[in-house]
Amino acid sequence: MFKRLRADIEAAKRNDPAARNKFEIWLTYSGVHALSWHRFANRLYKMHLKLLARMVSQFAKFLTGIEIHPAAKIEGGVFIDHGMGVVIGETAEVKSGVVIYQGVTLGGTGKEKGKRHPTIEKDVIISAGAKVLGGFTVGEGAKIGAGAVVLKEVPPHATVVGVPARVVRIRGEKPDLQQEKIDPNAEEIRALKCRLHKLEAALTKLTGETFECTKEEIFPSFEMFETGTAGAEAASAAGKTDAVKTDGDAGKTDAAKAAGDAGKTDAAKADGDAGKTDAAEEGKRDENVQ
Repeated sequence: MFKRLRADIEAAKRNDPAARNKFEIWLTYSGVHALSWHRFANRLYKMHLKLLARMVSQFAKFLTGIEIHPAAKIEGGVFIDHGMGVVIGETAEVKSGVVIYQGVTLGGTGKEKGKRHPTIEKDVIISAGAKVLGGFTVGEGAKIGAGAVVLKEVPPHATVVGVPARVVRIRGEKPDLQQEKIDPNAEEIRALKCRLHKLEAALTKLTGETFECTKEEIFPSFEMFETGTAGAEAASAAGKTDAVKTDGDAGKTDAAKAAGDAGKTDAAKADGDAGKTDAAEEGKRDENVQ
């Protein structure tokens, strides 16, 4: 156990340029802690104390954020960098020199029994967020890109990336692989076009008519977009017309009201002046009579 612990610390110092000394690694590196707890849980599992082993693994998960099944086989000299979110399944096997970054899953693809988790050979690098799913082997010295989903065997010294993962390099050189020459989507489209042409030929032979699609039938979304745009413009124009009409009606009403008020004011003023004039004349008559 202590031999494997020393190998884990050496692997951490070798692969992490931020590591300053072995004591710091032993004291602070969660990956080293998780592997130490796993070896204790694995010993309990082999002693058929499986419940206790699972309890230990879950306690280690609580402390480190790394979940390793007690039955997983992990050699000494493995480095789990940062480690948060790493999951290693029951039948997984990890050989020495492997580097695993945060968020990696070594899992299965179903509920089948037996060997259902991957075997990771020596000196493999599994980048952050990669998912290796299935009971196949990842060859020695292979590199798995960040976020890749690996669903089939990886050749030794190959670099794989993508979802699903595909080989892009072998020993640093681009391979001449058939998988890179075949686009499955393009192959499917070609097969559908072939069947469509055969169906059109059969219909033409039966009916004597040729079948051609209009632009609107090929691109219905464009027609819908244009219709929607025209409708929006018409609605906007109608809204503007209603607003102008409403403003005009309101203006007319205000003008009529103002004119009415002015007329009433003038009439009242005229009546007042006439009344004053009549009163003055009557006053003069009374003075003459006297």
